[in-house]
Amino acid sequence: MTVVLKAENISKQYRLGQVGTGTLSHDLRRFWFKARGKEDPYLQVGVENDRTAKDSSGYVWALKDIDFEINQGDMVGIIGKNGAGKSTLLKLLSRVTAPTTGSISIKGRIAALLEVGTGFHPELTGRENIYLNGAILGMTRTEISSKLDEIVEFSGCQKYIDTPVKRYSSGMIVRLGFAIAAHLEPEILIVDEVLAVGDAEFQEKCIGKMKDISSEGRTVLFVSHNMASMKSLCEKGFLMERGRMTHKGEMNNIIETYLATTTKSSDSGEIPANASTINTGIAKYKRIQFVDAKGMMIERINYKADMRFQLELDCQVPLKDVIIDLRILTRDGIELVHTMNKYTSADKQPLAQGLNKIECTILNQLQPGNYTVSIGVHESNGLTLDFVENIFDFSVMNIGAGDDAGYTYDFKLGYVHFNSTWKIEN
Repeated sequence: MTVVLKAENISKQYRLGQVGTGTLSHDLRRFWFKARGKEDPYLQVGVENDRTAKDSSGYVWALKDIDFEINQGDMVGIIGKNGAGKSTLLKLLSRVTAPTTGSISIKGRIAALLEVGTGFHPELTGRENIYLNGAILGMTRTEISSKLDEIVEFSGCQKYIDTPVKRYSSGMIVRLGFAIAAHLEPEILIVDEVLAVGDAEFQEKCIGKMKDISSEGRTVLFVSHNMASMKSLCEKGFLMERGRMTHKGEMNNIIETYLATTTKSSDSGEIPANASTINTGIAKYKRIQFVDAKGMMIERINYKADMRFQLELDCQVPLKDVIIDLRILTRDGIELVHTMNKYTSADKQPLAQGLNKIECTILNQLQPGNYTVSIGVHESNGLTLDFVENIFDFSVMNIGAGDDAGYTYDFKLGYVHFNSTWKIEN
C-alpha cells in the first residue's frame, strides 16, 4: 500500500495567552541557544495539555510525540474529548500551521474543511471563492470550470452563488466549503467537526460523498463526536487524549476503548474534577445520581419505569437564566433523548451562588439495553458553562414494571418504545 500521510514524532507547543512567538527577550534567548547549537529552552518548559490542571510556565503542548502512517484510500476517524488535540492535528496535516518538532510527509494534494469559513474570502462571491480554492489546490481555471456545476448543485447554494460569502449563513458556508473540498479531486480530504453545522439531509449527503471518495482510492480523515457516523464511515481510527495519540486500530475497537475510558462518576455519584469536556469555571457539576421512586441510588430500572436524575451544580456567581440539558445516548454514541429545562417553562431559570440541587424525571420509553448520560449547563445566550460527556451508565432491564412485572421482554427492536394504536379490518 502507498503511504500518503506520515507523521514522525510531531509536537505542537503554544504559549498561553499570547499571539505570535512571544516577547523579544524570549526570541533573543532562543537565537542565543540556537547559535550555540543547543535546543530551544522554551520547548523544555512546556507541559501536557491537561485542561483541568493549573500551569505557571505559560506554555502548553497541544500535541506531543505523534507518530502514524495513513495509506492511500484509507478512511480514518479521529476521536477524543474536546481539547484532546484533534483539530490541532488536522491543522498541522493541512499545513495551516507548522509543528514545533517532528516532520510530516504528504503525497498528493490536500483539501481541508476545518473551522467554518476557513479558506473563504468574505468579500468574494461563492463562485469566485470556488475558483480561489481551486487555484490554491493548483488546479487550472479550465479544470475548475468543468467541476463548477457539480459543486454548485451539491452545495444547494445556486440562488446565492453570485452573492458575497459574508452574506452567507454558517450552514451555507459549510455546504459550499464541503462541496468545493470534495469535488476538486484532492488526493486527501480532511474534514473537521464542522459538518455538525449542517442539517441532517446535508450530513447524509456528505457522508455518502466521503464514501464515494474513498472508493475512488482517495484518502479521508474525519473528526466527529458522532460515534454512529464514525462507525459506519471509517474502518481505521485514532484515539487522542490530552495531546497524545493513545490508541490506533480498527474503528470499532477505538470507539469501544474511548467509551470505556471516559471518566465516570463514583459509586456515590460524585463527578471527578477532570470529567468536564468543556468548563468555564463559572459553574461545575459535582454529583449525578440515578434514583428510584424512594430516592435510592440505582444503576438499572425496569422496562417502562420512569427515570429520575438528581444533579448537584456549584456556581461561583449567581446566574439569572440558564439552560440545563440532559442527554441519553446508546453505547455507540447515538443520541436518543435530549431534554432541557426550557422545554417545560419559558420563564427565566436562575441559579444561586453556591450549590444548586436539580431533579429531572423522564417518562421512560427506552427499550431494554445499556445507555449512557451526558449533562450540560449553558447561559441563555448559548454559552456552555459546563458539559460532561458519558458520565453515568445505566441499564433498562427486560423485566417490566408495575402491571407488566410478570412479562419478560427478551428482545429489542430499535431503541425507543412508542405507544401505538392498530386497527385491522377484514
